[in-house]
Amino acid sequence: MNIKILINMKKIVLMLSGVMLLWSCATSDQGELTGVKDRQIFEDIDLAGMVFVEQGNFIMGGGTQDNVYGVTSPLRTVQVGSFFMDETEITNNEYRQFVYWVRDSIARRLLGEAGIEGFLIEEDEYGEPIDPAIINWKTRIDWENQEVREALEPLYYTAKDRFYNRRSFDPAKFNYEYYWIDYKQAAQKTDYSNTQKTEYKGSMFANRPKGLNDRAQFIKREVINVYPDTLCWIHDYVYSSNDDYSQHYFSSPAYDHYPAVGISWKQAKAFCVWRSNYLNNYLRSINYTEMCDFRLPTEAEWEYAARGGMSDMPYPWGGPYIRNTNGCFLANYEPLRGHYDDDGGMRTLMVGHYAPNDYGLYDMSGNVAEWCEDAYNESIYIVGNSLALANSYNAADDDPPAMKRKVIRGGSWKDQKYYIQVQTRTYEFQDTAKSYIGFRCVDSYLGRVKGDNLKAASNVYAY
Repeated sequence: MNIKILINMKKIVLMLSGVMLLWSCATSDQGELTGVKDRQIFEDIDLAGMVFVEQGNFIMGGGTQDNVYGVTSPLRTVQVGSFFMDETEITNNEYRQFVYWVRDSIARRLLGEAGIEGFLIEEDEYGEPIDPAIINWKTRIDWENQEVREALEPLYYTAKDRFYNRRSFDPAKFNYEYYWIDYKQAAQKTDYSNTQKTEYKGSMFANRPKGLNDRAQFIKREVINVYPDTLCWIHDYVYSSNDDYSQHYFSSPAYDHYPAVGISWKQAKAFCVWRSNYLNNYLRSINYTEMCDFRLPTEAEWEYAARGGMSDMPYPWGGPYIRNTNGCFLANYEPLRGHYDDDGGMRTLMVGHYAPNDYGLYDMSGNVAEWCEDAYNESIYIVGNSLALANSYNAADDDPPAMKRKVIRGGSWKDQKYYIQVQTRTYEFQDTAKSYIGFRCVDSYLGRVKGDNLKAASNVYAY
């Protein structure tokens, strides 16, 4: 069911809930185990722009053409659960929605703090104060109003930084503050020999005293600038004519449907948090069950999805060839050294330019390489768990560089064919942004597979 239909279903759900409530009040379970009544009914929904990938197992890694990582990446059978995945890489226009949301949220808070009414909600429905105040998104910002312009002056370049004295936003001010819970750290075993409270420092091996229940220790606050590094086109290729891309790739509507680049791993993570809150806040507003949080794919999920149900094939379309029967290339990469345009594109191309794999996913090879959730570990195929293999690690700022390596998959427009093979793995540092790295999101499916219901699962449920 599409999420857009939920608005029309809200009244029906509320009516049914009322009927169920009356029924539950008029009946008795007679002391029997019946479970909690009046629970929300979970319905499958389809997330816009995402493809459902059903759970399964596959042989991960290796391959006949893996000459670099063949020793450290042996073949391994891995299981993955069902999940949704973006059918294309996140585009410039999709990422711009995030950037504009951050900009507008800062603007609304500035307007509220300036005493302009309607932009902050400071009391709840019972008249109790809300601290800090909540942003009110219903009030429209009149950007041309003089009072508004004066209040929003901190969002703009100062006079000395203006170009031709143009009043324009300063992207350095677009900082997104968000919170997350470090479940990995919270799940660490208790150290019974440690009687003193251990302050969390970012280490995944930090010990906790017995009985520690200070949840606040594991709630992490992050503040990150969300604007892409538009200069990546220049600093990645110093002796290359990329000034136009640097100036226009993210800002011009000509590139709206091109993959967003210049995005660090940490920015991609922040995007996932924002996207999760954006969707779930809406679902809560219509009394619907929340979805799992969006996140970056594990490299196991990424490879499973990229293979499209085909095993022992080096490319998403199968293999072993990189051209179709008409002699046309099947991905945006560097076919021959220095021949970037032989496949039709010198740099990135519009997403979905080539045919999808059998799961309906586009550009799993080439165009831009993609961030994965995992920290890079050469031996993970040996030590990792075959059940939903993953290697997450939240590196602290003072961790050594080797601890900040994150997996990238799929290869890009500037890579040769080895790197666009589905089993090839490499890395980049989490705080770097490149002109050839983008990302897409996944969302774990709540349940086993789509279509499951009580009747199909068991005959013990009464109707």
